[in-house]
Amino acid sequence: ACGGDSTSTDEAESGGENADSGGGGEATEITLGYSGPLSGHAALYGERTTNGLKMAVDEVNEAGGFEVDGQTYTFALSLLDDKYLPNETAANAKRLVQEDGAKIVYSPHSGGIYAMQVFNEQDNFLIAAYTSEPGIIEQGNSLTWRIPPGYDIYLEPFTKYQMERFGQKIAFLPTASQYGKDWAKALKPVWEENGGEIVYETEIDFSKETDFYTMVTNALKENPDVLFIGGPSEPTALVAKQARDLGFEGGFIIMDQAKLDEMAVILEGNLELLEGSIGVTPLVNSDYPGTDVFVEKYNELYGSNPGSEAGFHYVSVYALIEAMKLAGSVDDPKVIMENMNEAVQSIPEEKQVYTIQGVTEEGANELDLRVAAVEEGEIVQVTAEDLGLE
Repeated sequence: ACGGDSTSTDEAESGGENADSGGGGEATEITLGYSGPLSGHAALYGERTTNGLKMAVDEVNEAGGFEVDGQTYTFALSLLDDKYLPNETAANAKRLVQEDGAKIVYSPHSGGIYAMQVFNEQDNFLIAAYTSEPGIIEQGNSLTWRIPPGYDIYLEPFTKYQMERFGQKIAFLPTASQYGKDWAKALKPVWEENGGEIVYETEIDFSKETDFYTMVTNALKENPDVLFIGGPSEPTALVAKQARDLGFEGGFIIMDQAKLDEMAVILEGNLELLEGSIGVTPLVNSDYPGTDVFVEKYNELYGSNPGSEAGFHYVSVYALIEAMKLAGSVDDPKVIMENMNEAVQSIPEEKQVYTIQGVTEEGANELDLRVAAVEEGEIVQVTAEDLGLE
């Protein structure tokens, strides 16, 4: 989970894309705002996030909405493109709040979330933050709800797995976004504290670079055992392939924005190219109560497997509904957020694409650690116990 790259359709840019209310004439419509990458190099990432929102909103509305204190409500979804640019996110958020009356604004990138945190408490709207950036919840912002786990929970298990399997020398080739810089900064001390050595460092601007030959060649000259790579799944897969084409036989630490199953699709199903990779567990390899039904329905609608972007956005809508019910309000972000811990634990089991155990005082969802690796051409789950971390 990371930041957003966004360019939206004319319809979305001109006033938001509204979902059909679907409820009866007595239903009151609530606007959920969204600013993310709907065009540009991260457009596919943005599309996956909005697919999850649309699925949940359509389900809720087609079922007639939901009740809070005897009043029926449905959702409208207003989607704006920010081209992954934080200043655009901030402008979009102002527009969504002032023109569309949104009390909840989603963003799928840390830069945009930080930009909104400057004024969201003053403007009284809740940020639904889809990013694994730990710093988001360290700002003391009472109206920020971080949806996915922080990437800091992956640093130790990823390090231990790669060191045990491949060795202690690593080259850094992450995305050049703020998210990539922060990920790299967090991984460095963990790698070194475990006795590792960073033999090469650079970053890749996926908005400008499409050929990674020179950077990968320079990294491999230092004979690393492991490459640290990541960003959107598509270009990250191409970095891995280029490394294999140049003779690299080591492992990959893959940042959590990129997904193993999505990378495999780009590589035409050839998981052997990703042998020795470790990353987050793909949604299709998970076994939460609502996962199978969600995956099946997503395939029917979109013709592909969903990733965590879609899954987390989907389940977040049902968490918001429960929070609104507990709060007795659909338009008081402070009270809604105060009830989020109980709300995530009240999500109907069949809607639990992910099972969220609670929300911390800082505003972060709590989930079990789940990571996956590619071993002998298959994606397998790796537990903390497997790595000696429990």
